[in-house]
Amino acid sequence: MEQIYPAQVAQWASQQAQRPVLLDVREGWEVQTASARPEALDLVHMPMQTIPARLDELDKSRAIACLCHHGGRSMQVAAFLQQHGFQVVNVAGGIHAWSAQVDPSIPVY
Repeated sequence: MEQIYPAQVAQWASQQAQRPVLLDVREGWEVQTASARPEALDLVHMPMQTIPARLDELDKSRAIACLCHHGGRSMQVAAFLQQHGFQVVNVAGGIHAWSAQVDPSIPVY
């Protein structure tokens, strides 16, 4: 599974054929507490446990970067999506690292 750091997400997004998706797999309260605002990706929120039932809502023609709190849940989702034919990377370090590397205004929790 390919991993990229939050500081690399914009560059990765610019290399994709279509505008990619940042798939945030955290719980709703987590997204309300701290959320990334990527300019080069479309943000989609699907809590981890909802992914199997909502798989058809994702477009296999668009690259997906998975995001969670520290990178563990998103890595599991990324592996699942990869097994189902999606082009996917994991955002290493999650929203915690995003706050440190990209946008320090994002609260750490």
